[in-house]
Amino acid sequence: MPPEKDGGRAETPNGADLHYRALERLYGSAPVNAMFQSKLAITGEGRSRLTFAVTRDVFHAAGAAHGTIYFKMLDDAAFYAANTMATDRFLLTTSFNLHFTKPVREGEVVAEGRWVSGKRRVLVAESRLIDAEGDEIGRGTGTFMRSRIALSGLPGYSA
Repeated sequence: MPPEKDGGRAETPNGADLHYRALERLYGSAPVNAMFQSKLAITGEGRSRLTFAVTRDVFHAAGAAHGTIYFKMLDDAAFYAANTMATDRFLLTTSFNLHFTKPVREGEVVAEGRWVSGKRRVLVAESRLIDAEGDEIGRGTGTFMRSRIALSGLPGYSA
């Protein structure tokens, strides 16, 4: 899709937009994400939005989504919100706290991530899960550390 036109001139995406789109491609290229119906959108600096289809194949024995699915959605949303602040290095999750507030069954879940603090070595971000009824079903806070892995060297990040 061509860049938007403004007064007959094509606008060039800025560095932040290029980084955001590259992070979205990186998410899509991760082999683990082929197992899930999900899509990442970086909505601005320090913000991410992940839509995720919860299906019966991720249920525990009592008929709702297993906690590992909550963790994946919350961690991914917080991680990518934090990684908008680090344009050179891939971040690593060093800790993550979860709070489950409602079981989720089948349907679309939205994970919203928001960077909280830190820009140099350690970053903190939080995320929350919203179900199809608009209820919060979980919340998490993560700590992320810059790795030695250059984003530019990762398949998916580079165009």
